[in-house]
Amino acid sequence: MDDTLFSQLTQLWLNLNPNQPWHLGSADLQITSILGTPQSTQPWANACPYQQLYEQASSTERTFKLTFATPTAFRQGKYDTPLPTPESVFKSLLNRWNKYSSLKITDFTIDNLFPSCFDIQTQIVTDSRSKFIGCVGKVEYRLLGEVDSLQIKHFNVLADYALYCGIGRKTTMGMGMTRRVVN
Repeated sequence: MDDTLFSQLTQLWLNLNPNQPWHLGSADLQITSILGTPQSTQPWANACPYQQLYEQASSTERTFKLTFATPTAFRQGKYDTPLPTPESVFKSLLNRWNKYSSLKITDFTIDNLFPSCFDIQTQIVTDSRSKFIGCVGKVEYRLLGEVDSLQIKHFNVLADYALYCGIGRKTTMGMGMTRRVVN
């Protein structure tokens, strides 16, 4: 999200009346709370400018644990695939980062990135027009071999960015909600 837009929305959220529904299209939403920082009970809340996200990313961490909370799928030719390959995950993150951030990441390669642990399953979402099949669960990716510190930093930037942008297809509909798990 654009930092300017976020600051304007922050003012809107702070002035919402919790006793009145908020109108979004034809829906009335009852806002019960708004979180802008992570909580122990809600790790999905946070805000961070692109510059800060880039600066605070590690240039040494070579393991990236991601949790896919909502069905996640990727376009492969004319069809979707629910398999979160290193290429599909990190290319999706890279494309969004380069589209919305002024800090472009170039000369990015995934040649040394491999899945090292996974616990995923497929899940189907059905609406009136179609079925969407995606994966949910956890995948750990690891950089192996010779990788320079700038490339390692870029992987960390993108893994951290997953919380803010989503991964894969239909993210505007809530699909592809993903975040990095650090433990």
